[in-house]
Amino acid sequence: MAKAVKKQALGRGLSALLNTSVEDIQSVKDKNADKVVGSIVEIQLDAIEVNPYQPRTYFNEDALRELASSIKELGVIQPITVRKLEGNKFQVVSGERRFRASKLIGLQTIPAYIRLANDQEMLEMALVENIQRKDLDPIEIALSYQRLIEEIKLTQEELSARVGKKRTTVTNYLRLLKLDPIIQTGIRDGFLSMGHGRALINIEDPAKQLEIYEKIIQHKLSVRQTEQLVKNLREGIEGPSKPNKAKNVQKIPAYIQKGMIDINETLGKKIEVKFVGNDKGKIVIPFDSEEDFNRIKKLLQ
Repeated sequence: MAKAVKKQALGRGLSALLNTSVEDIQSVKDKNADKVVGSIVEIQLDAIEVNPYQPRTYFNEDALRELASSIKELGVIQPITVRKLEGNKFQVVSGERRFRASKLIGLQTIPAYIRLANDQEMLEMALVENIQRKDLDPIEIALSYQRLIEEIKLTQEELSARVGKKRTTVTNYLRLLKLDPIIQTGIRDGFLSMGHGRALINIEDPAKQLEIYEKIIQHKLSVRQTEQLVKNLREGIEGPSKPNKAKNVQKIPAYIQKGMIDINETLGKKIEVKFVGNDKGKIVIPFDSEEDFNRIKKLLQ
């Protein structure tokens, strides 16, 4: 017999929290606002909508099912955060994966912290919350920084203070957005690192950028080799078409490049393939913790 979904015990329903309706609560000055804001409350899932300001654009389906299975066994251990909309409606500020996973297994309610925020505050909270996550790729982080600057009207100094990063770090991420869109996609898909991207930024000609990008992919050039190639190009040094260390590196076949994208999506990780020729090589799969390792192991079984 399948185990029953464990009852959430983190919060009370709104009806138990208040003697009156929450429909009229729109600001911290409204009656009963102090009882709602900051409380952990069980909220109906169908009363919650997703966050249109969410920087994350991709949710791995296998990882969601894995999380859903965990929630089915243990419940939602960490409440999501929502903001109060008009009436009895709410919007996710953080915890969209937990929200989606809970819907997958048919939960009716989810524990949530309630906040009151206007659209600008909502955007800032969502972006800053997501920037702190470790699994965003460099382009997603750069786009989030750009939105904070453009839509919240922050300077780079103010932005660095908000996200707890040095201004030079913020600048380096923002510069990635000057790269050709094809190269940005390569970074998002894990074919290039941020270091490769920073080297390529020093080339103003988009055609030359793409030329070196192709060499990086074909010959699996390191960041150091890429920097040297860019330096030679800027100084007008022709030199060999690729650094000496890359002479014997085999070009990765198209079927492997396509397969890497499929495996990345399945595992929710950016794998590395070391190809030695004659259809031989090895796959390197990174993991961040014991929990992450066990998740990957289960997917591979």
